[in-house]
Amino acid sequence: MSDLWVFGYGSLLWNPGFPVAETRVARLQDWHRSFCMSSIHHRGTPERPGLVLALDHAPGAVCHGIAFRVEAGHAEATLAYLRERELISSAYLETRQEVTLAEGGVLGDVLTYVIDPGHEQYCTLTLEEQAQIIAGATGGRGPNDEYLENTARHLHELGLPDADLDWLVTRVRQVKAG
Repeated sequence: MSDLWVFGYGSLLWNPGFPVAETRVARLQDWHRSFCMSSIHHRGTPERPGLVLALDHAPGAVCHGIAFRVEAGHAEATLAYLRERELISSAYLETRQEVTLAEGGVLGDVLTYVIDPGHEQYCTLTLEEQAQIIAGATGGRGPNDEYLENTARHLHELGLPDADLDWLVTRVRQVKAG
């Protein structure tokens, strides 16, 4: 197996969980980052689902994130790890996408997990509805608002702020404060 490239746009930004040889700021065309996946494992429970980010197809949209390079010697184990982590409920689809690098150039065949809009965990909610859910959910990997805050903070550190996530951070804090 050759080197593996993985596109990160959510928790992979701050918790990849695999050996990273190189990172590059990248963008994915025609997809947007969205809290459009109900989470009953990592950030919620079946009784009180949370929300996690997914890439939702949207012609003309752009999602900024990171392309992670995994050396060939770690590629197979990384792929197995990501499948176990990301395909826990089959709401994500494992795809290969082309991403454009911030410094110029294009990477093809980049492993990218996107939402299956036909899956029962797919949802379309207003930002206010998202905030209400995120403020109260906790799952196996911790509170839902921790996931939101970590992602938003890391996007800022990368110089890639996301206006919707920033709004959600503020609103979730307000909701939790009562």
